[in-house]
Amino acid sequence: MLAPFNRPFIARALAVIALAVAVSGCSEEKAETKETIRPVKVIEIAGTGEARRLDYAGSVKARTEMNLGFRVGGKITERLVNVGDRVKPGDRLARIDPTDYLLAVKSADATLFAAEKQVQTTSLTKERAAQLFTKSFSSKAELDQATLLYDQAISTRDAAASSLSQAKNQVAYADLTSDQSGIVTAINADVGQVVGTGTPVVTVAVDGEKEIEVAVPELDIAEFKPGKAVSARFWSNDMLTLDGQVREVSGSADRQSRTFAVRISLPNDPRVLLGMTATIEAAATSSESLVSVPLSALAQKDGKDIVWVVDRSASTVHARPVRLADYAGDQVRVAEGLRQGDLVVAAGTQFMAEDLKVKLPLAEQQSARAETREIVR
Repeated sequence: MLAPFNRPFIARALAVIALAVAVSGCSEEKAETKETIRPVKVIEIAGTGEARRLDYAGSVKARTEMNLGFRVGGKITERLVNVGDRVKPGDRLARIDPTDYLLAVKSADATLFAAEKQVQTTSLTKERAAQLFTKSFSSKAELDQATLLYDQAISTRDAAASSLSQAKNQVAYADLTSDQSGIVTAINADVGQVVGTGTPVVTVAVDGEKEIEVAVPELDIAEFKPGKAVSARFWSNDMLTLDGQVREVSGSADRQSRTFAVRISLPNDPRVLLGMTATIEAAATSSESLVSVPLSALAQKDGKDIVWVVDRSASTVHARPVRLADYAGDQVRVAEGLRQGDLVVAAGTQFMAEDLKVKLPLAEQQSARAETREIVR
């Protein structure tokens, strides 16, 4: 009996609930459609056309370095120079024990003396055989044999004389001397060490032209050709800058570093000393126009490199694909994708989304308003 009286009440309650749900939905819809504006830090692309710079560090070396070693083996008994000493042709640098070579000279001298006596003996025998053959007291065969023995004695004497000269040379080779004027840059063996023939003992940088040797990775080695002009700066003197030229490029890469040795010739300047650290700068021959942006401005989307560019009039950001040239410290060089005047988001790229509303710094806002007024006119 109570059900008929409750129907109007239930209907009103359902209507109130439906209205509340509708109002709540509208409120949520308004909340969801509330626009988000994110402040951003931007940079303006000043211009393109900057040539890519190639900077590599190296050290100053002499164009010619001599790794001097003994022409005979032995035990080093004296070292007469130190690193940094200046030497001239004929200066003695080191000495090995010559005892064995002096004994070899005595032995060769004795052998030569015996060979000369043998020559005298066979000479007399040959003369006697010739006299007997003339008087028909001996045969032609005996004369020929005496002549052959004499010739053999002559050859033995000549060989002994050569051996004596060689032994004397070896005694002289016990002294290591400089062939040219220069400065000692390295000592590779010291007193008491036994060295073999040709083992480097002293390194001498020859006076004359100086060069810078740098290691260039294979990605840039094509940019370095003999005759290419470069600029050289020196860490010890910020005011010293010299114009150099590529003289030599290694034909193969180092097996460990995978870099190529490039030697840069320098003009003669007394301020440039051996061993100085230098930086060479050269312009890439590529004709690409490059712009630089902070590394923090670079992002990726769908596996491609992008930057976020701001639309000045709408204050929204849009992803723009770019092609990178290289990296330089905290900067990245862009070959394609950016133009002069573009506003690029410099930080916080992880918060960016397509058509996201952003708030520009005051200077950029004034610039954007000025551009808009210009367009309206």
